[in-house]
Amino acid sequence: MKTITIRTQSKQYPTMIGHGASELLAPFLKDNFPSLTKLFIITDEHIHQLHFESFIEQLQDFQSIVSYVVPNGEKAKTFEVYYQLLTFALEQKLDRKSMILSLGGGAVGDVSGFVAGTFMRGIPFVQIPTTILAHDSAVGGKVAINHPLGKNLIGVFHQPEAVIYDLNFLGTLPQKEKRSGFAEVFKEALIADGQFYQWLLTHIDSLDSLSSDHLAYFLEQGMRIKGSIVAEDEKETGVRAFLNLGHTLGHAIEAELGYGQITHGEAVAIGTIFALRLSSELLDLDFNHQQLEDWLRKLGYRIDLPKQLDNNKLLNRMKLDKKSVGQNVHFVLLEKIGVPKMVEVQDVLLLQKLEEFKVKGEKMND
Repeated sequence: MKTITIRTQSKQYPTMIGHGASELLAPFLKDNFPSLTKLFIITDEHIHQLHFESFIEQLQDFQSIVSYVVPNGEKAKTFEVYYQLLTFALEQKLDRKSMILSLGGGAVGDVSGFVAGTFMRGIPFVQIPTTILAHDSAVGGKVAINHPLGKNLIGVFHQPEAVIYDLNFLGTLPQKEKRSGFAEVFKEALIADGQFYQWLLTHIDSLDSLSSDHLAYFLEQGMRIKGSIVAEDEKETGVRAFLNLGHTLGHAIEAELGYGQITHGEAVAIGTIFALRLSSELLDLDFNHQQLEDWLRKLGYRIDLPKQLDNNKLLNRMKLDKKSVGQNVHFVLLEKIGVPKMVEVQDVLLLQKLEEFKVKGEKMND
């Protein structure tokens, strides 16, 4: 069991990671929140079926517990679900001494945290991630829902009281969810730690048969990288934006295909490859693209731009990205591994490079 302390300007909190970590939740609540009036557990349909019964047994000493099951995946991050959760919280008479427990992946954590951050102007919540992807989203307090025009555009910064990361939950993850989460891991390595990136290339040759030690190590390293960046820039006014490597195009792909048609991490993987190729052309990045692309294919990733997507529509989506300024698209690029840089990319060049990227993918698939 490892504990990583996340320090931000507004709050300091522990991230407890390991097999059986959820057993630490009840003692943590008793020690730190002795006046709790009610626990509100938010989970999704999949996790409710797999883990809810065993999870709630660990909270048997708490008398007042309510729960709500949201749809799986990005379908949880809608205005309608957000409103339903607020209504349920009011009907159940939650107050400012109540707490939300987010039991699920990144989507559950996002909508739960947004409810916690806005209900009665903010009540405490704890993240209990159940996916690899959520190792990234559970840390740092960025919580949001989607809008039909773009992903994560409606939200707040609201730090959790703790992150309880029980690796036992990851044993039931389907393959596509492993790929989705692992994309954030190699993204973190690329922006911050060249040695960690090389370790991943050397040690991870399959997501089917991840060893327990390898899984724990790369999740811990990823969370340490995320925590160090959040400590420096809680509200994403500077370096925290570098965590969005691959996300500018990735989010546009998700939105254009329709949320849920491709996983977040699989879209980010495509976006990362595109950003690295832009980095070589615009910043002279010295990088072995073929090595990364071959490795990702071996791990089961699709690394080409879906041919049904229209480049102009992707561009318009990217202009809605939170990093865009005055309708000018800004990309996180790399000068070298571990040295990211924010770069404005002109529309004409971006459309040209999107077309080249699409053509390259079509030739690769012929």
